[in-house]
Amino acid sequence: MLTPLQGAEGIQGGKGGESSRITEVDILRGFALFGISIVNTVGISKMPTVDAEPGAAYWAYETLLHQRFFPIFSFLFGLSFGLFLDSVRDRVNSPRFVMLARLGFLVPFGALHRILQPDEVLLSYAVIGIAVLLPASFLPMRWVAVLGGGGTLLGVALGGGSLIIPGIFLVGLSVQRYGFGALANARVSRMLSAWATVLSLALALDVWQIGAGVGSRTPLAAAAGMMTAAAYVVGIMLLVRTRGVGRLGGLAAVGRMALTGYVGATVLILATGHFINLGEAPRYGVAFSLGACVFAAELAFSVVWLRWARYGPLEWLWRCLTWWRIVPIRKSSGA
Repeated sequence: MLTPLQGAEGIQGGKGGESSRITEVDILRGFALFGISIVNTVGISKMPTVDAEPGAAYWAYETLLHQRFFPIFSFLFGLSFGLFLDSVRDRVNSPRFVMLARLGFLVPFGALHRILQPDEVLLSYAVIGIAVLLPASFLPMRWVAVLGGGGTLLGVALGGGSLIIPGIFLVGLSVQRYGFGALANARVSRMLSAWATVLSLALALDVWQIGAGVGSRTPLAAAAGMMTAAAYVVGIMLLVRTRGVGRLGGLAAVGRMALTGYVGATVLILATGHFINLGEAPRYGVAFSLGACVFAAELAFSVVWLRWARYGPLEWLWRCLTWWRIVPIRKSSGA
């Protein structure tokens, strides 16, 4: 899976409330990386998801993890596309050309990563971003929202997976255009009501999916995945509002280094695969534990690295390629 990778770098310090909104986006991105690390552990290790009859562990994986975090990343990619475009609009004459370069240089990252992880989505994100998000940036907000909603529903009807990417990219962009801050700063009572609603729908769809006995790549599973992802997003935003950003700062650090964490997790999973063979039978406890440990390593590295650096290693390289110059990476360096 990937990353919504359009990081928040260079956006802080903008218009009022921008910095806090970016922190919440990074927290959501870091939370999504947690789930993706576990899901990718199952996929990369080629662990069979079911042996005989599907059990509780299988359905926990299918209803709580599989295809539940990918929609969040796709949504954040579209949202962050708009944030990045706005951040450079006043600094360059051709902001869309800079965005084209940014997405274009994501292609080699994805192509190289696909050698290690055939199911990775960086390459797909880059190509679809160029084909869908860039043209959509010329459209009125209303049309972006309509096309995003229609495209997402079509993708769900066709079974989900990568088919939801174009639509949910546009949904993320439309949310950014209408104002993500308005959602993030909504009253706690309204957020509680929204969370209760989407959580109830998610539970109903997940129970329906279990009762129907259908796995991924079906409209029902795709709908359940989208609603569960929405419940996760609203729940995390509510937690940020009630518990404070400080307690979730680690997730924000991972979110700021999503590209590094995503690619690094693949390397860690492949390396540990030589010692832990998950390809013979479903061993969900081992797979979940390994994925959690991989994410813990991502989190620890991100927190330590960002004490002195402004960007993650791959984020820095990506930024240098985008601007075609060496960008200072140390916090003590000039911007």
